[in-house]
Parts: sequence; C-alpha cells; structure tokens
Amino acid sequence: MTNRDYANRKPARKGKNSARKKSSKGSAPKRFPILLLLITLVGVGGFGYLLWILSSNDEPATTPVVVEQPKKKPVKKDPDALPPAPKEEWTYLEELENKKVEVDLPETSDKPKRPYQMQCGSFRKESQANELKAIIAFQGLEAQVRKVKGSSGMWYKVVLGPYDKKRDAERQRHVLQNSGTNGCQIWFWES
Repeated sequence: MTNRDYANRKPARKGKNSARKKSSKGSAPKRFPILLLLITLVGVGGFGYLLWILSSNDEPATTPVVVEQPKKKPVKKDPDALPPAPKEEWTYLEELENKKVEVDLPETSDKPKRPYQMQCGSFRKESQANELKAIIAFQGLEAQVRKVKGSSGMWYKVVLGPYDKKRDAERQRHVLQNSGTNGCQIWFWES
C-alpha cells in the first residue's frame, strides 16, 4: 500500500468537473469544423478554376507533321530460292579436315591408391571421444576411437571409414552435419 499525504492534499472542485461531465454527456450534436469546410471549398474552387483555364486555352492545337515515305517497288522472289553461296577465302577448313590429333592420357584407375577416412574429433580424454562415437552411432554410422601418441601426449581420435570413394565419405559427412555434428574432415586413410 502506498503512503498518501492527506495533509497537503488539495480538495477536489466539484462544481466545474460536474458541469463538464453533464455537458459532454448531453445529446448536443457536435459541430462540423468551419475551418475544414473553408479549406475544402477553397481547394475545390481552385481545382475548378484550373480546369476552366486549361479548357479555355485559345492557342491553336499543333498537329503532327506526317512525312510520307517513298514506296518501294515490290520485287518478286521465289520463296524457296536460296541466296548464292559465299566464296570461301580461308584455307584452314581444308587443313583441319585432314589433321589428326593424338592425346596421351595417363592410365587412371577408378580406385585411389589409398582409401579415405573421416575424422570427426580428437580429444585428450577417452570419455569425450566415446561420447562423440555414441552420438555418431545414433545417426546409424559406425565410428572408431583410436589412441594416438602425439608430440604433446596421448590423443583419442574419432574416425569413420575406410571409404573407397570420397563421395561416400561426403555423403556420410552431410548426414552428420544435418544432425548437428560439424567439423568432420576427410583425409586419406592412415593406419
């Protein structure tokens, strides 16, 4: 509850407020503003005057000048006739017709020399690596946790693969990205 200061409170004036309330509740119609009526009449009158000035313009109307083009005599042509063949001035056409190009292509096999792998994480703690492996398993993919000795200690890598084609690895990486697992990298397989 708020504190009210009854000592310094001014008494309400009942006479003026009650008179205003009675007059606003009465059925007296509101008057149309005279200023708005005056502006509307001036605007309509000015527009009418402008139209009258434009319609009573005594200047002669300018008519466009029409220039007649000389008519060409129709030439009768056979619709099936072809234009005469152009005379060839180039010799490269004859040179290229008899030219044979030999291209040496190196033999490529469908399989790369090494298969691909996808690494989705590298952790210091084995529990973190197993947690990511479980998340990947919920997507229907099989991951492996590899223990690797690095220059700064032991690391636990979460790896998927091997893949014969990089496209297969990309396909599975998109499945993981759609589930919120980002940062997987595709590399050649290392044992």
